[in-house]
Amino acid sequence: MTIRPATRADCPGILAIYNDAVLTTTATYDYELRTLEHRQAWFDDHERGGYAMFVAEDGAGRIVGWSALNRYHDRMGYRFTTENSVYVAADARGQGLGKLLLAPLIDAARAKGLRAIIAAVDATNEASIRLHARYGFVQVGLFKQVGYKFDRWLDVVYMERLLD
Repeated sequence: MTIRPATRADCPGILAIYNDAVLTTTATYDYELRTLEHRQAWFDDHERGGYAMFVAEDGAGRIVGWSALNRYHDRMGYRFTTENSVYVAADARGQGLGKLLLAPLIDAARAKGLRAIIAAVDATNEASIRLHARYGFVQVGLFKQVGYKFDRWLDVVYMERLLD
């Protein structure tokens, strides 16, 4: 498994993982599948803003996971805060890829001069909550029933990692 910075050519693999999450998980509260054009615009925006993106590539060259730092809010006062994303292909979950994809985000956030990383995690996603806790994220909030997907109300755990 290779973890490397994402390139624009990785957008189809990133998109496939994200769209599967839209259809089958509460890792995202999106309902609509995204297009390749949307994902390429997302990539370009991240690149312009200096927000790191990584992919996990297997031995066959398939993208099996991705992670990214994201703009937390557009207001100037939030410029030192980022929100992270970590997604793993369904058939590659449980193999430790989350660890491999989260660690370089923390280093990239430090290199960018950021102060805090926020993770917004569906409260039932125990694997993601454990992963973030292993990397020094602490729960700072629980928003009750703020999401709705698959005909049920969903809670969101907010976790934070302050950087040196």
